[in-house]
This record gives sequence, structure tokens and C-alpha cells, in this order.
Amino acid sequence: MLYNFTFFFNSILLGIGLAMDAFSVSLANGMNEPKMKKTRMGLISGIFSLFQFAMPLIGYICVSTIAQCFKEFQKLIPYIALILLCYIGGKMLFEGIKNRGEEAKKESVSFVSLIVQGIATSIDALSVGLTIADYNFLGALLSCFIIGVVTFFICFAGIYIGKKAGVVLSGKAEILGGAILIFIGLEIFIKSLF
Repeated sequence: MLYNFTFFFNSILLGIGLAMDAFSVSLANGMNEPKMKKTRMGLISGIFSLFQFAMPLIGYICVSTIAQCFKEFQKLIPYIALILLCYIGGKMLFEGIKNRGEEAKKESVSFVSLIVQGIATSIDALSVGLTIADYNFLGALLSCFIIGVVTFFICFAGIYIGKKAGVVLSGKAEILGGAILIFIGLEIFIKSLF
């Protein structure tokens, strides 16, 4: 296997493409918590990048070993993402509407919610296992690592932008963030139909 420019370029492009859902969720998290410290920003970005690293690698392993089971599971991916993102987004939307007009009490997203967000935004990355199926294990590992690093920086930027927008939007940030999560869930589901 050649680790040439094309390999790295394709891995970076895969990382950018896969990180877009995580970027949007990071944006919503930043809007929801405008006073977030950099260590927490790094933690959230790290969670998303960990899942974006792991899911393609799991997909690669599944394609290499238990391909038939993976094909059956792949049909469920859009439904799982829709349910998880609509649940989290609906909860944010409900809280934002319920607290509208009051002085916004910003609560940080719980660790469990971050894990659910990480799974929901990266579950479609399982299918990247098909894209990298021709790589040897070391090549697949390196490609997934690059995807994870790219995701980290994109998510960190998303949180930062969301924090700035959250200050400007004040009480409406939680409503907007919830709507964004629901929209992403619907987008993943609708794209799977075509």
C-alpha cells in the first residue's frame, strides 16, 4: 500500500465530509453554552473525533470479517440517527420554548448526551469501511486517525462559532440548537431514502 499524496488527500476529504454533522451539533452545543471553557471545548471535540475515528474502523473490520451482517445493519443507520438526534434536539427545543422569556439558564450538555450525539453523528461513518476496504489494517487505521484529527479541528471551530452566535442569540440559542439537531436527523434519514 502506498502512503502517497492521494491517500492523505482522500483521508482528509473523508474527514471533512464525515465531520459536517458533528460540526453542526458542535455549533448547537456552543450556542447552548456560550461560556464554555477551552478544556470542555476540547473534550467535546475529542468525543466527536473519537467516534469519527472508531466508526469507519469498525466498518472496515465488519467489511473484512462479517460483511453480510454489516449490510443488514446498514439499513438501520438512518433510523438510529433520526431517533437519537430528534430525541436530543426535541429535548433542547422543548427546554428552549419552555424557558422563553426567562433569563436563560445555560446548562452544559451532559456526558451521556455527548456520547449519544457522538454516536448519532458518526454512525453513518460505518459505511466508510466499504470505502477503505482495499487498505491493509495499518492503512485503514491511519486513514481513520486522519478522519478523527480533521473532525477534532472542525468540531472545535464549530463550538467556537456557536459560542459567539450563542452570545448574540441569547435565549433563542437553545431553540435554534434543538432545531438544528432535528434537521440533521431528518437530513440523514431523507438522504437514505434516495
